[in-house]
Amino acid sequence: MSNFKILMNGIIKENPTFVLLLGMCPTLGTTSSAMNGMGMGLATMFVLICSNFVIALIKNLIPDMVRIPSFIVVIASFVTLLQMVMQAYVPGLYATLGLFIPLIVVNCIVLGRAEAFAAKNSPVASIFDGVGIGLGFTLALTLLGAVREFLGTGKIFSFTLFPEDYGMLIFVLAPGAFIALGYLIAIINRMKKA
Repeated sequence: MSNFKILMNGIIKENPTFVLLLGMCPTLGTTSSAMNGMGMGLATMFVLICSNFVIALIKNLIPDMVRIPSFIVVIASFVTLLQMVMQAYVPGLYATLGLFIPLIVVNCIVLGRAEAFAAKNSPVASIFDGVGIGLGFTLALTLLGAVREFLGTGKIFSFTLFPEDYGMLIFVLAPGAFIALGYLIAIINRMKKA
């Protein structure tokens, strides 16, 4: 499989949010705005790329009985690095995303790609897989966040499109995440069938 195909596979065919329905906790919990969704997606993409690369490099050195714990240690190392960098350089976004940043360690998208792809492929292909899956996740979270922010507050990326008084508060709250995600999945499934 070519690197371009691997990249596009994660964005379209195996999109973690809209197709595989993985990582629903950060998807629903952090997408109250487009900026939060994009921030969470990019944070996850960084961890995906780095952990996929390292796991692909060391896969032959890891005994089979400690494979999963080893993958978690690698992933946790990159999440810790990410936390420190975000805390230092984007403290506002870090405070908003809060608990969801450390939860990247056990995100089924990251661990699943380590097990399903990085442990069986070359480091270069694993980087492309991390970029593809990460971009797919980032685009999905950003789109969901933009829809929720627009319908809830009349803004997208804090740019006002209509007065906030006309927004529907439910879309900024937790139930709005389920409603918006359901409709987006339905629209995407309909577009695929057309």
